[in-house]
Amino acid sequence: MLIKPADPARLPIWLRWFFIRQERTYGQMLQPALMWARKPSLFVLFASTWATLSRKKSPLAPSLRALVQVYVARLNWCEFCVDLNSLTLIQQAGGEDKLTELDNWQTSDSFTTNEKVALAWTKAMSETGCPVTPELRAELKEHFSDQQIMELTALISFQNMSARFNAALDLPAQGLCEMPKKAR
Repeated sequence: MLIKPADPARLPIWLRWFFIRQERTYGQMLQPALMWARKPSLFVLFASTWATLSRKKSPLAPSLRALVQVYVARLNWCEFCVDLNSLTLIQQAGGEDKLTELDNWQTSDSFTTNEKVALAWTKAMSETGCPVTPELRAELKEHFSDQQIMELTALISFQNMSARFNAALDLPAQGLCEMPKKAR
């Protein structure tokens, strides 16, 4: 880890409740959240954006959101994000198939057409220069509503920011997903 995360005991009282809940959920405090908490106002922005993108009434299915997040994490070499999002994908998708087939998503029968289009959009958005083609935009419009496209794009952008933040600061996986490394 490049720098130390915030000391939970020194956080403002209004922020400590978040970490108490996180510890109950995951059995530990998550290092990226503690890193963002070094600057509480940034933590609030980060957490608010995440809460909005992951809300129950999102037009994107939870399994699609988790799939996209794992893929962004892999593309950015973020060990922590791969760990957390792999766990979420397994829970949301009801098994490990999509996780183990993710490297072959273009040809695998484990993915729906919508998922393949979303993964193509994710790949293009995550590459340097964002090489999104008119054909890919048209394909996206064919499979998703305008609101879904906006939220998918926001989710991919947010996950890229989060994964790059974590990878740059060398935040490790925390053992949340017990999958073999090859599958993650």
